[in-house]
Amino acid sequence: MCHFMKHDPSQNCPLCPRLVAFREEWRGKKPDWHNSPVETWSSDKESAVRMMIIGLAPGLRGANATGRPFTGDFAGDLLYSTLLKFGFAQGEYKQTPDDGMQLVSCAITNAVRCVPPQNKPVGEEINNCRPFLLETLMRFPNLKALITLGKIAHDTTTRAFGERVAAHPFRHQGQHEMGGYRVFSSYHCSRYNTNTNVLTVEMFENVFKDVRTFLN
Repeated sequence: MCHFMKHDPSQNCPLCPRLVAFREEWRGKKPDWHNSPVETWSSDKESAVRMMIIGLAPGLRGANATGRPFTGDFAGDLLYSTLLKFGFAQGEYKQTPDDGMQLVSCAITNAVRCVPPQNKPVGEEINNCRPFLLETLMRFPNLKALITLGKIAHDTTTRAFGERVAAHPFRHQGQHEMGGYRVFSSYHCSRYNTNTNVLTVEMFENVFKDVRTFLN
């Protein structure tokens, strides 16, 4: 069973009017979709989680439809194949939340929990969701490593720790010490980034190699 956290936004979180309107629009169009804030996922006990992935936001036809982070779209194909390769997941990823796949010592969340139009949250929406990110981090007592996927996830994580963004600039395969964690930054595993060769499979895997080395 997926183990979802208790301190994620409520199903009808009212904090961001634009995202609420977009959510309601898609509830009308696709009533069988999740169309709610997407909760943090970990299938291990909280005390077993040592690494967390922080993405940008649910994909419209991915997590917003399925209710599980990075499930149902291209970004999940690359992320979950990489997690399986490096022992952070077991089973088989089939793009559905009932595929039986389990995370190992790992949790997955997003900087913004609701799907934004054009996959672009605005500053106020990122700020509104930051307390949920902090609360989520605090729920895992043995968490050591964070992987931030993309600049927005990296910068909001930096701000969550009260650090200056300029002191911890985003770059691919970067490493920073913040808030008692080692923060590893990566380009987001989106189809756009891989299609344009901003991110290759090898580049993405190198980040996870660094995390594995650090945790070992």
